[in-house]
Amino acid sequence: MNKLFPSAAEALKGVVKDGQLMAVGGFGLCGIPEALIQALCDSGTKDLTVISNNAGVDGFGLGKLLETRQIKKMISSYVGENKEFERQYLAGELELEFTPQGTLAEKLRAGGAGIPAFFTKTGVGTQVAEGKELREFDGETYVMERSLVPDVALVKAAVADKSGNLRFNLTARNFNPAAAMAGKVCIVEVEKIVEVGELAPDDIHLPGIYVHRIVLNASPEKRIEKRTITEKA
Repeated sequence: MNKLFPSAAEALKGVVKDGQLMAVGGFGLCGIPEALIQALCDSGTKDLTVISNNAGVDGFGLGKLLETRQIKKMISSYVGENKEFERQYLAGELELEFTPQGTLAEKLRAGGAGIPAFFTKTGVGTQVAEGKELREFDGETYVMERSLVPDVALVKAAVADKSGNLRFNLTARNFNPAAAMAGKVCIVEVEKIVEVGELAPDDIHLPGIYVHRIVLNASPEKRIEKRTITEKA
């Protein structure tokens, strides 16, 4: 099975559709699949529900899809860096399922592991728990959270071999493996593609069984969310 595609647009073709539940890896602007997001923007696919830690920044990352109004709902844990996100949400133009960060990660991990739901203490006694099942274990109250199984996962890795085995770069790993495992179809953007066997077994962070399509983006922009410098004396 050939998993390599010549472009991000080709990798999305026949997979993405209006109204899908989609997971996008990354944390802020760290480890986001830049080329796949741009191709999704160019595709015009709309009414998407997107699972991602946050929605990038204005004009970059998932912020591009907010500007084109292709996202109808975000399932996120942090939304503080995007003014257009704030504007749309406060205006009632964008739905938001606000989820604690660890719970969001576990929702994806559980989805990839075939676990339909789990119990956690996080959110008990807050709006997060409203309308959800509560249960007591060992004298403590827990809330039941459903796992997430997106139709498509768009992820970023540093290196892939031609079978889809992935290696991530340091903290750019973040939500990417969990998103990849949870997605019914996983499309990965990488900076380098090698032959099968070139990655040492201990260097493989995610096995290729989870990866369906691969696209090369050798020179991503890799913007920094907030650049901080020390002023010269």
